[in-house]
Amino acid sequence: MDRTSLIAELNGRGLRDAALTGPLYKRLAQTLTGLIQEGLLKPGTALPGERDLAEALKLGRVTVRTAYRDLMASGALESRHGSGTFVSSKVERMEQSLWRLSSFSADMRSRGRQPAAKILSRTVNTPSPDESFLLGLGGDEPVLRLDRLRLADGLPLAIERAVVPIKFLGDDAGGEGSLYDALTANGHRPVRALQRLTAVTLDPSSAAILNVDAGAPALLIERVSRLEDQRVVEYTRSHYRGDAYDFVAELRIGDDL
Repeated sequence: MDRTSLIAELNGRGLRDAALTGPLYKRLAQTLTGLIQEGLLKPGTALPGERDLAEALKLGRVTVRTAYRDLMASGALESRHGSGTFVSSKVERMEQSLWRLSSFSADMRSRGRQPAAKILSRTVNTPSPDESFLLGLGGDEPVLRLDRLRLADGLPLAIERAVVPIKFLGDDAGGEGSLYDALTANGHRPVRALQRLTAVTLDPSSAAILNVDAGAPALLIERVSRLEDQRVVEYTRSHYRGDAYDFVAELRIGDDL
């Protein structure tokens, strides 16, 4: 979002609405927080200087300074010496269990966060020989190839590249919501999965999508999910931001020790 769009958005959200309560600096801080959570202000976005924003919004400079100060204290904004004020590029680290099978959407909702998906690519075609073998399909059975950016509260966290047999999705192959919800709605709920985790660095294209630097650390997760009758229902390769996730597993001592 450029400066002009930001000013228009802030003016359009009723900072001076008489029906609103609380000091102006709190309203400004809340409005900026909303833009960040909605993904309109991306991590790393430069904000106007205090004087510039105050003049554009016809607010006192102290009002803008106090709003910025509160947002920096909460971690939403960060100050870079000699450069100005930016939307924070830091993310709250999350623990992800390795022993429980759940979708990205369900996991984010359980944390009180709003999941979203941005479709990067969606095609329906025949599987490759390797995919035919892995998914147990004939060479002419169509599959959905769905590449999506997964976000929580507007923050990009992962790139998912899924391959799912069309026969398990029916008419729910749009890709906007949870794939697991769509599969379950069609009577094909995944019940177990095998995951492989590999530490990698992000190529420039993937890094740009996730709003991190090229070469930033990530976790590549390959997952093969199965139905109750052992048929493979999904094969997914996902790149998760390394600065956002800690994957944890509970270990128990074996009987042979």
